[in-house]
Amino acid sequence: MRWGRWLLGAVGLAALLADVAGRAAGWGALGPGERVGHRVALTFDDGPSERTAELLAVLARHGAQATFFVTAPAVEARPDGLRALMEAGHEIGAHGRWHVPALLLPPWREWAQVRWHPRAGGPGPYLYRPPYGGHSPLTRLLAGLAGRQVALWDVEGRDWTDTPALTLAAQALAQIRPGSVVLLHDGPAVTPELLERLLSGLRGQGLTPVRLLDLPPRPIGLRAGLARLRASYGR
Repeated sequence: MRWGRWLLGAVGLAALLADVAGRAAGWGALGPGERVGHRVALTFDDGPSERTAELLAVLARHGAQATFFVTAPAVEARPDGLRALMEAGHEIGAHGRWHVPALLLPPWREWAQVRWHPRAGGPGPYLYRPPYGGHSPLTRLLAGLAGRQVALWDVEGRDWTDTPALTLAAQALAQIRPGSVVLLHDGPAVTPELLERLLSGLRGQGLTPVRLLDLPPRPIGLRAGLARLRASYGR
């Protein structure tokens, strides 16, 4: 009985450390690019959705490129949305087969989650953003075995909240710097207006939105990871 409790505690600690190191600190994942120049990356999770066409129209008006991390259920429900994203020249990454946090999946299902990509078999590299950014002790190993590069972010658009677009845009623009990777979502009603305000604000700051791999992103190192930890838990 004692050994069972010890084993359960060890598994829980390993899971906690994996999520802290992988998601909150992000060590080793792709993160922001060089903090010089004029490029930033806008990324959208969860699509394609009923908002995809609106987002594409806003991006087209501003001549901007972005990266969309799509899910298998959304692609199956809206294959025309995926085609529209690709035809517009935006970058496509994977956001999971089920959009389920890694810690809630047994290893064989997490392997299927990580391995799925809408362009599997086509030209790489293949970007993978774990749902909610969450990590299990196996996430990075499975991603490496599947040939996936884990991609995170440094600025949240927070479009999943009830906050008005004007406030969200002001908050994000105050954090964005050259090389930033901005997390947005393909689905919330507020996102098209938020995107419009962000693109106008970025232009005013002399910043150009590009696809993530055109940034290019850099692996998150020790110092940057510690800074992410402070930002995550220091509020």
